[in-house]
Amino acid sequence: MPAVAAVRPTDIFSAQEWRALTHVSRWRGLALIAHGWICVALIIAATLWVGHWLAFIPAIFLLGGRQLGLAILMHDAAHGCTHPNRRLNNFAGEWLTGAAVGSDLKSYRAYHLTHHRYTQQPEDPDLGLSKPFPTTAASLWRKVLRDMTGQTFFKQRMAQFGIAIIGLKAMLRGEGGETAAKKDATAGTPFNRQGAAGINGPAEASAAGAMAVTKTVGRFLVVQAILLALSLALWGWTPFLLWLAALATTFQLALRIRNIAEHACTTTGSADPFTHARTTLASWTERALVAPYYVNFHAEHHLFMGVPCYNLPRVHQLLIDRGYGERMTLADGYAQVMRRVVTAH
Repeated sequence: MPAVAAVRPTDIFSAQEWRALTHVSRWRGLALIAHGWICVALIIAATLWVGHWLAFIPAIFLLGGRQLGLAILMHDAAHGCTHPNRRLNNFAGEWLTGAAVGSDLKSYRAYHLTHHRYTQQPEDPDLGLSKPFPTTAASLWRKVLRDMTGQTFFKQRMAQFGIAIIGLKAMLRGEGGETAAKKDATAGTPFNRQGAAGINGPAEASAAGAMAVTKTVGRFLVVQAILLALSLALWGWTPFLLWLAALATTFQLALRIRNIAEHACTTTGSADPFTHARTTLASWTERALVAPYYVNFHAEHHLFMGVPCYNLPRVHQLLIDRGYGERMTLADGYAQVMRRVVTAH
């Protein structure tokens, strides 16, 4: 199918406005990454200071929100919006954000740009995330239960680690990408998804793809080892266990809610590009838990994907001021979104 319709920025913004909106700061993207990690440290420190096991519950929810924030900042790097220096931009997206949650910048970038080009069309690699909706409340609660009991995390990590082992074996055999791909094709080795749903897209059905997953898992394990070493050096096991518990539970739930809010039950695929995604007006608690770093301005992101995340609120306000709000898919909070995606039966 043809790519989704695009909007010409010059039809809405002046040249000066557009330059300002698309300007990639040398410090703001890096400052957001620093903010994410500082928040992680403060959440853990406050929890340890309270010293009661009940404090672990809000801490795990808040940590899950910050882990989602790191994934969102990796997403910004995938669009080249973290830093104007491409090498530094990619390093920040690869090591400072994506590796912490088990995602790979390069594979994400390749599939995510396809998502932008064919949003909600058959070619969209993210279509499976929104296609099941609307759904029943019972079905949605089952998904929440799987997330909060670690089943989603375990399933995804086992699949990712299984692929990584195949890639590691190919590396040890000294196979190149093309040779490995041929051998793997004859073996019929399946490669479906790598990483967390909605973060990394489908991997190539080849040993070359498996070797890429091996590198992703390697970075993930390196970052976890660093976090564990810091935890043991400063406070013992508890900080790392809090981080890991959030990664296995609330991060998965926050990721699911984010995915639902962005495209489920929209009129995406229409001829009007203003309907390709949903913007959710988030409260401060929602921004802390499920909508960090302006990810709730998703319609604006799909309209103008070259705009850094910190400029999306300004884009939103300009669109509203200039009368485009009626064409956009908007929701007043995430609770409203969840009501919209659940059927009566």
